[in-house]
Parts: sequence; C-alpha cells; structure tokens
Amino acid sequence: MTHTLRFDHVGITVADIERVTEFFVGLGLEVEGRGFVEGEFIDTVCAIPGARCEIVMLRPPGGGTALELSRFVTPDHLPGSPEAMANELGLRNVCFEVDDLDAVLARLAADGYGLVGGVGVYQETVRMAYVRGPEGIVVSLSDRID
Repeated sequence: MTHTLRFDHVGITVADIERVTEFFVGLGLEVEGRGFVEGEFIDTVCAIPGARCEIVMLRPPGGGTALELSRFVTPDHLPGSPEAMANELGLRNVCFEVDDLDAVLARLAADGYGLVGGVGVYQETVRMAYVRGPEGIVVSLSDRID
C-alpha cells in the first residue's frame, strides 16, 4: 500500500528569482503565491540554521503540479552546474506540454534561450526539445503529433 497521495511540486533554487519567474510566466505558468519563509520550520527542513528564503509558487493553467522557485536570502546560494548535460546526476529538467512547440521555441530563441540539442520525435506521437533557460535550468517542451 502506498502512502503517496499526489505529486505536489518540484522545487528549483535560483539566484535571480525575478528573471526565472518571468521565464516560466512567459511559458504560461501562473504565479500562485509569493513570500518569504524563515524560522524553525525552514531551519529544520533544510538543515540550514538561520535560513531565509524567498519563494514563488507557479502552477500551469488549469491546475496540476506546482513549480516552486526558491531564492536563499541567507545564507547565499551555492553555485550549481549551469552547463550540466542530461547525464549529470541530479534533477536535469522539468517538462511542459505546449500547444505549438515551434512557436514556443521561436519565442524563447528571440529571448536568447537556445536548444540544448534539437527537436526529437518519439514513437511518431510526441515532439520534444530541451531548452536551456535562465541560470542553466533545462526545460523540456513537448507537443503531440496529431
């Protein structure tokens, strides 16, 4: 028997929360909430005494799993690997289904966000591409082939 009820959210720690929020809002996610977290709760959960985080919760239109962006006010964030490739251990991408992959890729390219590789086709039903967004975040975008 499982105790898991649902997939609640994915969290990404970022340095520039405004820029990253703008990127995901540009993909169509909606800001659900924003605020700061500090005190015993965050100290206990993160095991970082004196932590203070700014949090932005984003959700796709119509609901679904949330995306949590966190910016550590204290202590400073530690640098990650912004050029990480798909085979580097750790969370490598978040994926969103879009209605027009080519249009989204064109808009992101105009904003300076390029493809990691190319557009691939999976079993003649799905097209997918990885885009490297702000701070090296890899976003997988897909659309269905009718």
